[in-house]
Amino acid sequence: MDDLILNVDFSAPERRSKKEPGNRKHQSFVRRRRELERRGVLRQKQLPAAAPGAPRPGRARRGGAKRCPKENGAATTSRCPPVSQNGPKDKARGAPQNGVTGAKDEARGAALAAPPVSQNGPTGTGAPTQSKAKARGAAQNGPTGTGAKAKARGAGSAPPAPSKLVALDCEMVGTGPGGRTSALARCSIVTYEGDVVYDRYVRPEAAIVDYRTRWSGIRPRHMAQAVPFRRAQQQVLQILAGKVVVGHAIHNDFKALHYCHPKALTRDTSQIPLLNRRAGFPENVNISLKRLTKALLNQDIQVGKSGHSSVEDARATMELYKVVEQEWEQHLQQNPEQK
Repeated sequence: MDDLILNVDFSAPERRSKKEPGNRKHQSFVRRRRELERRGVLRQKQLPAAAPGAPRPGRARRGGAKRCPKENGAATTSRCPPVSQNGPKDKARGAPQNGVTGAKDEARGAALAAPPVSQNGPTGTGAPTQSKAKARGAAQNGPTGTGAKAKARGAGSAPPAPSKLVALDCEMVGTGPGGRTSALARCSIVTYEGDVVYDRYVRPEAAIVDYRTRWSGIRPRHMAQAVPFRRAQQQVLQILAGKVVVGHAIHNDFKALHYCHPKALTRDTSQIPLLNRRAGFPENVNISLKRLTKALLNQDIQVGKSGHSSVEDARATMELYKVVEQEWEQHLQQNPEQK
């Protein structure tokens, strides 16, 4: 019997230890939590948002600063603005609180009465719809608008001024082994009206092997007063600078001059399909200057055994260009890639 009583006595401290709430620090935490729950502070974040003007349950006020609820981001030491459903844009609703419920309600009511915040955000234009429409209309009518483009297209469709047009033709002789290398021996330039601007015999830098008199019209006597190639080249390029140059198979003339003229300022009558069509020739075939001049101008050039005249050929080329000048220039404006 005594042994049984002793067993009961030994078990009593174990039951008493289970009822102990914990250490002193834990007990203090539990008491504070219950007090805050009674005042409604801990449950406030779980309650629905109160309507404007409705009374809100009181919160514990302490002498120190209060931490912000988690909905507004990380806790700070400054006083908390009321929780906003619209994020950082509603700055008016985040006015400092004075701890009085009536003041909070007045501030909230003033914020609700304020005009809505722009939906464009901090990076939006914020301009009214009418201002946007005006700006859009101004952009359409500006330099990049359709009207400006149409005016520019209409202004650019006009052919080059006659003062900007010249016709070029060159005669070559043979140099090098077998006279197979073409070298400049005469160069002629005429204006839109056919006036001669430049006509000089040119002495090549290499020795002449074949004068090609049958085609070039060059003879040894012409070299006595000929201009050295470098000087002639300089003089010719000064005349051609900034001009629209007309020629027939003109790439051969530029090659003899060791020069490349801008493609947009070059008009090659051997590459104008309109001329072939007018003359009744296939459009994709290069027709000689002699045949085109006979078919369209009813003139005979490059006749006889004295050889060609570069002045005569340059004038004939300019007259052929005039036949299709309006149509061809308009076509080039509409198809600038063909310039």
